[in-house]
Amino acid sequence: MSKFKSILKVVIPLLLGVVLVWYSLSQISVSKLVQYFKDADYFWIILGVIFGVLSHLSRAYRWLFMAEPLGYKPKLANSFMSVYSAYLINLTIPRAGEVARASILANYEGLPFEKGFGTIVSERVADTIMLFLIIGLALALEFEFIYNFFASKLNSSTLIIGALALIALVILTYIFVVRSGSKMALKIKEFIGGLVEGALSIFKMKKKWSFIFHTIFIWVMYLSMFYVTTFALPELDKIPLAAILIGFILASFSIAATNGGIGSFPEAIVIAFALFNIAEDPSRAFGWIMWSTQTLVIIILGGISLIYLPIYNRKQESI
Repeated sequence: MSKFKSILKVVIPLLLGVVLVWYSLSQISVSKLVQYFKDADYFWIILGVIFGVLSHLSRAYRWLFMAEPLGYKPKLANSFMSVYSAYLINLTIPRAGEVARASILANYEGLPFEKGFGTIVSERVADTIMLFLIIGLALALEFEFIYNFFASKLNSSTLIIGALALIALVILTYIFVVRSGSKMALKIKEFIGGLVEGALSIFKMKKKWSFIFHTIFIWVMYLSMFYVTTFALPELDKIPLAAILIGFILASFSIAATNGGIGSFPEAIVIAFALFNIAEDPSRAFGWIMWSTQTLVIIILGGISLIYLPIYNRKQESI
């Protein structure tokens, strides 16, 4: 049964990605999409790629701060190549990249797999907190827009009923799920406990402020990568900040839905930008341009990393 579940975890995101690719391409002709690629300003696309690489370099450097308290001083090159190798593997098998990254570090840096994987999980906790902060920032900066959007779709009585229903749902969830001894309750408690423990462990590091700086830098680069790439298409000129934030948030979640966001990434952009009455064709084209260029970089640098890792470490051993 567990083997069947493992297969489903691989097959379902892949099938969903295929369906979404088919749907996306059925909404815009391939020739029109190709024309968007041809007409795009590649200066901004390349700048976005540079920001993406800088974020991953910072991620690789940030991890060194987590390995140091464990008594290890890994090489930045190995950490950087393990990051891109993990991203490449995640394109084929969702969430397998983290396991592969821990295995690479165990193989070439001697860091025990369990400890290496634990540090990677802690990294994910920090990144999850940052994503929540960006969501909170979007809500704070664009509260009026979000309120007006829902107010225009729903009347005041519906909003009040919805708010009361949400409060009731939270209370019932707490009573029947969190307070009960169910497996779901334990998973929720474990998730929340992991977030709190991971967040607190950051402040126990010797170089905690360096870690926090790089965490912020990584996400600033992610946002910058997303923002500057919009300049590649003239149709997205003067796009509002709210569209950038909401588009970025939905796109971030879409990456977890399918293998590396295949199919889901462009459609998440269309949904987000549609809230601001931005035409579907340039929105979908932007999604495909951004996803394909970033994925191409992962394939190239990830492939080079997997090939060069043993060569690099053989050279280091001979020195």
